[in-house]
Amino acid sequence: MRVGAHVSMSSSKVSSDEETPPHGNVANAVHRQVAFGGNCGQIFTTSPQVWRDPEITDEEAELFRRETAEKLDGPWVIHSSYLVNLCTPKDGLRQKSLDSMQTEVDMAEKLGIPYVNVHLGAHTGAGEEQGLKNAVSVLDDLDVPEDVTILIESDAGSGTKMGDDFEHLAYVVEHSEQDLDICLDTAHAFAAGYDLSTAEGVEETVAELDEVVGLEHLQCVHLNDSKHECGTNKDEHALIGEGLIGEEGMRAFVNHPDLADVPLVLETPTEDGKGFAWNIARVRELRED
Repeated sequence: MRVGAHVSMSSSKVSSDEETPPHGNVANAVHRQVAFGGNCGQIFTTSPQVWRDPEITDEEAELFRRETAEKLDGPWVIHSSYLVNLCTPKDGLRQKSLDSMQTEVDMAEKLGIPYVNVHLGAHTGAGEEQGLKNAVSVLDDLDVPEDVTILIESDAGSGTKMGDDFEHLAYVVEHSEQDLDICLDTAHAFAAGYDLSTAEGVEETVAELDEVVGLEHLQCVHLNDSKHECGTNKDEHALIGEGLIGEEGMRAFVNHPDLADVPLVLETPTEDGKGFAWNIARVRELRED
């Protein structure tokens, strides 16, 4: 079972019970993943809320690659900046998004990371069809290294955000010249109206994803419970099994036979003394081997 968390590469502690990371660079992510009990995971290469290029040296990248090979099963995923908007009709934001994504796929190659995850963004009034065409246009302008794949992530879908409908993911995968795959976020899908709170709902959702997009394109799952009801378009993650997806839905999801080999990356909160280590252990408890 491949399960891990989205971890920081910061050189400082991220929780009171964590040991000080040993490196001061991106290899800290490996240290944290091991400490949390994960064997795969996700990182930001720089702050996700500013337009800033990563500052990772060749030596740091080599250490990250070496420690990953020694200590983890993988894979790692890079999550792109929150500022990236592939669907935007604005030329300036389009160019910034393109430049940021190009930097991320190049950094993925440098770090030996196979996936870069990105949200479609919002069409901001251009309309769904034009927004999807805009996204395809940006993606097609990227020079993606041979060993790197871009994953389009499902979204909760508030406002004009795209990706809440599996058809949006299918459109981009089908129409782009790139070889794209997808990442399903369980909390986002639930917020978007796909009911994952029961075994029957999980079965129906997985079947629909397979029919609309194709499970062969599902390369990663962001496994998160939800603090809000199904269909509310509200994106707020909860501890595994303690949100409104709940234990039944989470158990059915992690034991679905068609999802057994898909890496699970947690973006769960730290609450009531329960952090990534607790959530990863919880996922393993729910898995019926």
